[in-house]
Amino acid sequence: MLDILKQKFTLQKKDVGDFSKIKVKGMHFTIEQYYAKGLGNVSFMQAKGFFGLMKMDTFIVNPIERDMPLFSYDRVHAMGNDTLILELYDTCLSSVSLDAVSKVKEEHKQLSEHDLGSHWYDSIKCKESTAKKGKKKDTPSFDKLAEQYFSAYIELAKCAKACEADKKKEKASVYVEGLLSHGGPSTDIFKQHYGEEKTADLFRNILFGIVKE
Repeated sequence: MLDILKQKFTLQKKDVGDFSKIKVKGMHFTIEQYYAKGLGNVSFMQAKGFFGLMKMDTFIVNPIERDMPLFSYDRVHAMGNDTLILELYDTCLSSVSLDAVSKVKEEHKQLSEHDLGSHWYDSIKCKESTAKKGKKKDTPSFDKLAEQYFSAYIELAKCAKACEADKKKEKASVYVEGLLSHGGPSTDIFKQHYGEEKTADLFRNILFGIVKE
């Protein structure tokens, strides 16, 4: 996904300090942050653990300079299973067509769905979001879906309006602050390790880049 992004935007890698490598409860986390010129904040988090039996990737694009939804990718390989979660969150200031993304989702509807259940953020999650779960044999198909989905998302930047960063940060903060207050698997792990204040710093400054400058 970084390669796809690099074809469209200039990326500037940022210093994330001691967040770059973290070990929590047997899981080794690597975190990177980028500024995509003309788009916004980009972050990548990879986790490995349990003697290589589990691998998790998270990739987030918070387009604070373009009127597009926030993009979140999660991938989990564990015990022979492959889980793919592609989500868009409505952080837009005006109406945006997601038809191209919807088309990609429809083209891969034959892949096994993954029911994520109900969550507090459902009201701001775009209906074009999708989640799949399968085995190792499904990995190539999941890779293709993720690549095409993200490519369609990035194409939105061609017609998406440039916007005021602080206004977009305010919209995105609804989701970010919700993650911090409601908790979740990743959030809870970091809170137990770092405490609430430093975890909030990780989420606000690095993973989502919503702190006003």
